[in-house]
Formats: sequence, structure tokens, C-alpha cells
Amino acid sequence: MTSHHAEAATRPSVWDNGPVSLDPQIAARLKRTADGLVPAVAQQYDSGEVLMLGWMNDESLARTIATGRATYWSRSRQEFWAKGDTSGHVQHVKEIRLDCDGDTLLIKVDQVGAACHTGDRTCFDADLVADLTAVPTTHEATHG
Repeated sequence: MTSHHAEAATRPSVWDNGPVSLDPQIAARLKRTADGLVPAVAQQYDSGEVLMLGWMNDESLARTIATGRATYWSRSRQEFWAKGDTSGHVQHVKEIRLDCDGDTLLIKVDQVGAACHTGDRTCFDADLVADLTAVPTTHEATHG
């Protein structure tokens, strides 16, 4: 483990003394899944590159706001994880936006290192499902 990774793993957090509460005005605007979660899209703040999709509950969003570091809820491990605590690949939050329906968060971050657990820059680098750039749109096909 490098010193950068050790520092990230041992840095004290603002919630070491208990849970952090989300501002009630923000909480009232969120539409959550049955599990109390909201999808959170992480995007590189300066380039617009989509990095990953994570899940947040009220406390992970409150932790993110309190620390300025993206903190998600792991559905598989059923625990909070501050991005970069073990890998050093931290997401420094620049801005948080709520979509028009209140059911998705956009987290604009400055990503340090890889965003994906596979080591790729983004979670969308490895698997291209379709490339439609050469296919004319309906408008192009009918209007030349």
C-alpha cells in the first residue's frame, strides 16, 4: 500500500462520532427506490465524461456533502464506501445536482485515477454495445 493509499484509508471521517443527517429540504425532494436509494451518476466536472453509476441513500448523500468526497451505499456489501478509501482513486465533489424528477443525482467530481473497480478510467470503457455514429438519424434519412 502506498503512502497515498494509507492516508486515504486512515483519514478520520466526519461521521466517526455517529451518523450525519441530510438537510430535510433536500431529503424531501428525493424520490427513492423501495430500498431507500437514489442512483448517482458520477461525471468528470471539467470534461463531462461519465465515470460510473453508484447508489446513495440519505446518509451517504449527507456524508458526501459534509466531506466533499463521493460516498456511496454498496448494495452488495450493505455498507457505506467513500470512493478511494482503499484504492486511492478519490472523487472530489465539485457539484451535486438533482434531476427534474428528483429520482437521480448527478455528482460532478474531480476523479483521481480510475473510477472503475476494474482499473479502467470509467465503468463504461470496456463494453461497447452499439456504435450508431454511422447510422443516419430519422431526420437525416428523410431530409437528407
